[in-house]
Amino acid sequence: METLRERKKRRTREALLRAALELFTTNGYERTTVDEIAEAVDVSQRTFFRYFAGKEDAAFAVQVMTEAHFVAAVRARPAHEAPMEALRQAVLEGWDAIRETVESAVPVELYLRMYRTIESTPALLAAHLRRSAATEETIARVLAEREGVDVDADPRPRLAVAVFGGVIRVTERQWSTGGDFSLEAIRTLTAAYLDQVGSALTGNWRTA
Repeated sequence: METLRERKKRRTREALLRAALELFTTNGYERTTVDEIAEAVDVSQRTFFRYFAGKEDAAFAVQVMTEAHFVAAVRARPAHEAPMEALRQAVLEGWDAIRETVESAVPVELYLRMYRTIESTPALLAAHLRRSAATEETIARVLAEREGVDVDADPRPRLAVAVFGGVIRVTERQWSTGGDFSLEAIRTLTAAYLDQVGSALTGNWRTA
């Protein structure tokens, strides 16, 4: 059971996280300072650094939660599912459960706004791509373990994850630059683009 001290620390962290994401999405990541985040919660800069290593750490805190949920979901998929199907179902399950996953920390609408801010901020996008590469390696190892193959001898786990990761990048880019920024829109795009992988890779695209 959570103690009073632990509850207070959790609430302080959540308040700092919400303040940071609100400021990042409203004023811009680069223009927001740690002092402004701390002031919004009426705590010291020193208190901020007890919970976050810096602004980037705060910017990706919710993504860390969703990535952990995705990795766990891939690991838990039924053994009879082919690797790409397991990835597809895990990511769609993640979008279906996103409110449950993130709303203990921030409103899902704020999470989606931050998603767009990451896409439109060069420093954050670079960090996102770097972090995505690390997550993809983790997923490749999970797939290899799941399928009983050696990830360093068999290229298929990394190839499958590379294709999957590319689809997710296209989805993120299209959603963040489109007109519908809803949760339903990004979930629908994710499913539609994953469904096109087979024909995109092996089909003939010519119409004439």
